[in-house]
Amino acid sequence: MSTHAYSRCWLHLIWGTLKREGMFEPAQAAKVSGFLTDYAEKNGIYMKINFVNTDHVHALIDLPTGMTIEQVVKLLKGASSHWVNEQDLVAGKFAWGRGYGAFSVSQSGVDEVCAYIAGQAGHHRVKSFTEEYERFVKVYGLVWRDEETLETVSSQSASPTPLVKTRGQ
Repeated sequence: MSTHAYSRCWLHLIWGTLKREGMFEPAQAAKVSGFLTDYAEKNGIYMKINFVNTDHVHALIDLPTGMTIEQVVKLLKGASSHWVNEQDLVAGKFAWGRGYGAFSVSQSGVDEVCAYIAGQAGHHRVKSFTEEYERFVKVYGLVWRDEETLETVSSQSASPTPLVKTRGQ
């Protein structure tokens, strides 16, 4: 990689638990959030904020130049599901569901997305995960596929504390 390459590619990532089942109590969600932040940092992925709900995750990352979106999501989902099982955070075997959302964020929109992610607990008191996810898909001009998505998306959510991290520019 050139020392004179500059890149800033903010992505709002969203993924859910298997069958979108509510799996995490707030204390467990906070532990998963901390793991995701630490793991991302160890792997050269800057994660500005994340929020782990009972049945899904939101994260704002700066995509590294040497990684694809798919690689980052596989790393985060794979390592965190392994860690959740290793720590016995939930009863039975834990797994994330298939798929994810990856939505671009402009530099001028970073603060707004951080506030949105930090406000997840209140947000899900009035809007289900299904409604939220469908809205993202449609706002970004993508096609919402009810037959594939609605079968696995529930309206459950929780209220863990978001983990916000700042980085000097």
